[in-house]
Amino acid sequence: MTALPHPSASELSPFPPASPLLPTAEIAALEHADRAHLWKPFTQMAGYVAGKPLIVADAAGNWLRDVHGRSFLDGVSSLWVNLHGHNHPTIVAALKEQLDTLDHATLLGPTNVPATELAARLVDLAPDGLTRVFYSDSGSTAVEIAVKMAYQYFAQHRDDAERRRNVFISMTNAYHGDTLGSVSVGGIDLFHQLYAPLLFETIKAPAPDPYHRAFGRPVAEHEAECLAELERRIAAHDGRVAALVMEPLMQGAAGMIAHTPDFLAKAAALARDAGALVVLDEVATGFGRTGTMFACEQAGVAPDLLCLAKGISGGVLPLAATLASERVYEGFLGEHSEYRTFFHGHSYTGNPLACAAALASLDVFAEEGVLDRIQGTIARLAGHLEVIAAHPNVGDIRRHGLMTGIEVVADKATGSAFDGTLRVGNRIIERAMEHGVLIRPLGDVVVLMPPLSITDDELDLLCGVVLRCIDEVVGELG
Repeated sequence: MTALPHPSASELSPFPPASPLLPTAEIAALEHADRAHLWKPFTQMAGYVAGKPLIVADAAGNWLRDVHGRSFLDGVSSLWVNLHGHNHPTIVAALKEQLDTLDHATLLGPTNVPATELAARLVDLAPDGLTRVFYSDSGSTAVEIAVKMAYQYFAQHRDDAERRRNVFISMTNAYHGDTLGSVSVGGIDLFHQLYAPLLFETIKAPAPDPYHRAFGRPVAEHEAECLAELERRIAAHDGRVAALVMEPLMQGAAGMIAHTPDFLAKAAALARDAGALVVLDEVATGFGRTGTMFACEQAGVAPDLLCLAKGISGGVLPLAATLASERVYEGFLGEHSEYRTFFHGHSYTGNPLACAAALASLDVFAEEGVLDRIQGTIARLAGHLEVIAAHPNVGDIRRHGLMTGIEVVADKATGSAFDGTLRVGNRIIERAMEHGVLIRPLGDVVVLMPPLSITDDELDLLCGVVLRCIDEVVGELG
């Protein structure tokens, strides 16, 4: 197997050689509390409590350090949120200054300085036509809000025919969050099927997935078939489709399933031609992850509703935003007696600290030329992935910008998967931790989503360790 030469974690870590950060008794108490009281997301707790927890104590740059003093390269940006490295001085300074001024004040009536300034900055950055910003606290709520806005926009429309629009079309394999509205437009059975009795019905159109559904066939041919199916579903609900809901370019939680900008542009055009709104979920893809500020830019698509979260605050504090077009916003204007208000809100909507962090993150983009700088990082990653793709058990690599999924398979020639009980993806990440690299799989897809600030040496470490661990784990399985 061809290896990728790389430095060691100990050579690159900004922290001194490992030594416990806390007394042994305090570490033991934390580990006990973790097992006894924390219920962790997307985690089978029966297996988790049998292992030894990783308790992060501090961070610097692109690195995390646990209570035992061990350093880990943050290869998934702390679940896809961190953009500029941990404790970036610009963001830290903005938070300290804001904390001295205003910690929180309601946005139900009053406003605050950072929330107002951030709204203007987001509109300036966003695709043309998006003029209004509605804040919330997570990606799930950003999508939930967009779905409710789209429904209410048509439900209270002044045109009788438009009030019939109450059908949502979303994609198979979609993940839009975990609240009931966002789950309703989701499409991953493993996550969503159990809750089916609680959900509203949506129409699922086949999302492109050439590796699993059209193995060996041209991508363009497969995407054309998916577009034809989308067109059929829209036609079957003629005049009733309220919105098409999509993740642009990359379906993240599905296993980094990619489609082309051409598919996105044509899908949006089909929705628009039918009079439906276009809702794009850029919770994972936004803020430079795909190489542009927003993924939809690459397709020339300006949605009616744009959902943002994760990296919006630089990965520091919970914050989300749903951006709307003026057309949608104006649909909620009227006399008080008409009750056209959007009845939705959050106690911490437009939190000044989170908005200050987001403003500072946008400052970092501008001051450090982040979008220009990462083009070199993207090219370097692409070169490493060519080497990884040659491994006999790497079936497919899907990437847009720095968002990458490496699918590990039992048989490269046929794309046959490993038996799920072998937990190949989990074994690979457990092995990577031994080499000082923290990553997370989606099944047997190894996900790479490093901070935009990752250095060349750190990228070499990340890719080199991943290839090494794939080879070791598969080799041990025979």
